[in-house]
Amino acid sequence: MDLTQGTFEEKNSRAKKMMLWFGIVSLIMSFAGWTSAFVVSSNREDWLDDFQLPNAFIISTVLVLISSVTFILAKKALEKNNRQLTTIWLFATLALGVGFIANQFLGFQEIIDLGYNFTGPTSNITMSYIYLIAMMHIAHVIVGLVCILVVIYNHFKQKYSANKMLGMELAATFWHFIDILWVYLFLFLYFVS
Repeated sequence: MDLTQGTFEEKNSRAKKMMLWFGIVSLIMSFAGWTSAFVVSSNREDWLDDFQLPNAFIISTVLVLISSVTFILAKKALEKNNRQLTTIWLFATLALGVGFIANQFLGFQEIIDLGYNFTGPTSNITMSYIYLIAMMHIAHVIVGLVCILVVIYNHFKQKYSANKMLGMELAATFWHFIDILWVYLFLFLYFVS
């Protein structure tokens, strides 16, 4: 396929999607590095072998999975030009994303309440890694929430339609990626720690 072919809009769309995928691949490499460091560090003498992830992390995993479904439903509603339903599903996705972050912080509080700290003289390496990995993911969820807010704004400005959905497609791709990434991280931390 000749990528120089097509209208300006088609070339622009391909370029934006390609740039998003370059970003996603770089994020995959970053999180692969952190999870690899987690595995290598698990051989240390001060590593916690019997730690279980807080229940709030399980709840946040469910919320993030549901948020992917609501984003899919928003996109399907837009494809049918149902603006009202699109709005409802976009706000549901936004609320679930905020709920995800809230539960992550509840999980951090559960860890602290158990006497494990992330930094300082009372910290340990296991909790520091969990904190680093989860906080880096939260940072990307916040970026995803900003993307959803932009999509909502553009939706209200009627910039999207059934045949003009690039912004929503890009935001949906990134949102689904960070959802899948959290499921991977949760399962990794659950089974490896």
